Amino acid sequence: MVDSARSAADQRADMVERLRRDGVRDPRVLTAMATVPRERFVPAERSGEAYRDRPLSIGAGQTISAPQIVAVMAAALRLEADDQVLEVGGGAGYAAAVLSRCARRVVTVERHRELADRARVVLAHLGYDNVEVRHGDGTRGAPDQAPFDAISVAAMADDLPPVLVAQLAPRGRLVCPVGDGRTGQLVRLHHGRRESLLPVSFVPLVTDVDRD
Repeated sequence: MVDSARSAADQRADMVERLRRDGVRDPRVLTAMATVPRERFVPAERSGEAYRDRPLSIGAGQTISAPQIVAVMAAALRLEADDQVLEVGGGAGYAAAVLSRCARRVVTVERHRELADRARVVLAHLGYDNVEVRHGDGTRGAPDQAPFDAISVAAMADDLPPVLVAQLAPRGRLVCPVGDGRTGQLVRLHHGRRESLLPVSFVPLVTDVDRD
């Protein structure tokens, strides 16, 4: 359970204050981070750690990103209320929930069926009905829903995936970790211009899909 000495709402408020101190300024992202119950997206035995600024194991060899990384990536997308967003590497669904509070619709793709199924249940239970969870190969994107105003990739790619770049709207933004192995730079593509934002560590972007 979340730390019994302090409510989840209090812990979320502290988390948001840390994000502000660390330079996150987007009011939509901060409001989303203050609203989405992060403890619902981690295993019950880890819920007491939900608001610590570090990644946590969520099963299937995957982690939920630290709150700061979730906030930084969401802010880097410069979301508007009517945007349609694609997320690659949905994990437990937490980042998709945050994005859904800043945009009109989110399609999130997760390659592990166990995580995709769990995310779908939690998001539905919490009423995030503008999120569609798909189980599949995120490197293929969601061409049937393209173009996207924003694309967030939560795994380390060798370079910006051309298939995903092709699914961007003309004024779209793509944020993706680029590097070798698990370390690299968070890169943003906007108007054909790429910029490195900060050093990051992520699991590698892979194409194999858990079909069990």
